[in-house]
Amino acid sequence: MKAIKQIYSLGGYIELEKSTNEKFEFWNGNVWSMSGASFNHNRIVQNLNVEVELELREKGCQSFPSDMRIKVPAYLPYRYPDLTALCGKAEIENLDGLDLLVNPQLIVEVLSGSTEAFDRGDKFSFYKSIESFTEYLIVAQHRPHVSQFIKHGDGFWMQLEFNDLNDIVELKSVPCNLALTSIYRGVNFPSGENEPKTT
Repeated sequence: MKAIKQIYSLGGYIELEKSTNEKFEFWNGNVWSMSGASFNHNRIVQNLNVEVELELREKGCQSFPSDMRIKVPAYLPYRYPDLTALCGKAEIENLDGLDLLVNPQLIVEVLSGSTEAFDRGDKFSFYKSIESFTEYLIVAQHRPHVSQFIKHGDGFWMQLEFNDLNDIVELKSVPCNLALTSIYRGVNFPSGENEPKTT
């Protein structure tokens, strides 16, 4: 993400979003451009969108790519996760002509070096303010590594880790299984090791 060196009001930020084809995020007057992700990041996001959509298509569930704005009560006005999904009807709130998804169940973020600490820490805490949110997937891009966080009824979040390309992540919020070979298809790891086989 690249910060814009200008302080924006909330209204000014929304006008910026509506007047450009670029995605920005806003917090406390600061605005960041969400463009310019790496090859690996884009490859992984594309893989995830394809795999999740294919599995959910006939199951009464739906997924949304990174252009979908997600309302985050503790981190207003909205965020752009790399992927979100839910079962049932999508609840949409209108903010000055912009559509915000209110009830995601699954949120997926693909990490980069500049955002990893934030995605694992404060951003995860902010996402927890979404009442419907029950599962968080954090996907590394420099090696095969997926962290899965699952919310239990008492508010406890269980964490699972997947580090082998033979692993399969069984999602709990939506009926979908994700093989790491599918998540990392076509990805070039820096070391050249553990590269997934193409099919």
